[in-house]
Amino acid sequence: MTENEKQIRDLIERWVTAVHTGDMENVLADHSDDIVMFDVPPPQNGVRGIDAYRETWPPFFRWQASGAVFELVELDVTAGDDVAFAHALLRCETTEELARDPEKRLRLTLGLRREDGRWVVSHEHHSFCDTTGDEGTGERQVRDVVEGWTAKTAARDLDGLVATIDDDVVSYELDAPLRYVGIDAVREVCRMGLEAPGEVAFEPTDLTVAVRENLAVVWGLDRVTVDGEVQWSRGTRVFRNTGDGWTMVHQHLSYPRDPDSGRAATDLTP
Repeated sequence: MTENEKQIRDLIERWVTAVHTGDMENVLADHSDDIVMFDVPPPQNGVRGIDAYRETWPPFFRWQASGAVFELVELDVTAGDDVAFAHALLRCETTEELARDPEKRLRLTLGLRREDGRWVVSHEHHSFCDTTGDEGTGERQVRDVVEGWTAKTAARDLDGLVATIDDDVVSYELDAPLRYVGIDAVREVCRMGLEAPGEVAFEPTDLTVAVRENLAVVWGLDRVTVDGEVQWSRGTRVFRNTGDGWTMVHQHLSYPRDPDSGRAATDLTP
């Protein structure tokens, strides 16, 4: 191994560690100001410039908070005097997904150049194998997200819950107002629910999942327990897959209307 190859390998290993720990300063440290990244999510023409590159990481760090790993599996470096490239395979998924599909890998290619005597990354290209045509795989992944909310609710794991909710989510909740817009508003609803006294539980039942390419619709009945009181409601949810996993972009919850009283029927059971 040449000295240049060793320096680049060390640089990449530092970057992987920084990504895994959510260390923004060191994620950016060895990248050029004119970095171009072709990422798994849009835009199609890539992310260009260090400021745009920086903005891609906070959503990824929130997703990692749900228990995901970012781990180097294989790395190969080829370096000249002033230009180099590297290709790598990484584990980049939740522990549940990797248990189900242990061979899944993130593919990474890096282009580097020497600036002022030091190596910097000027290009990144991330990709997964395209499995969007496998509706069976998509259905299992979406089911895992919804059914995984049961354990996260029992653990009162707020970060874990919101990690699978899109930043631009619009939610029609059971209580006023008419709609909740954005991750901060929905996070607050989740927080209040998890901080209720007594037993708090969520159990989705009778789920139907329909997947087409990068969109999925899920509907079923929700059995919700708050402070020992059990109520059944109806839930419809829409998910989008950007390549980093499925996130909920819309939720619609409701009770049936009692035709005699005109009020919500909150005491019905299946």
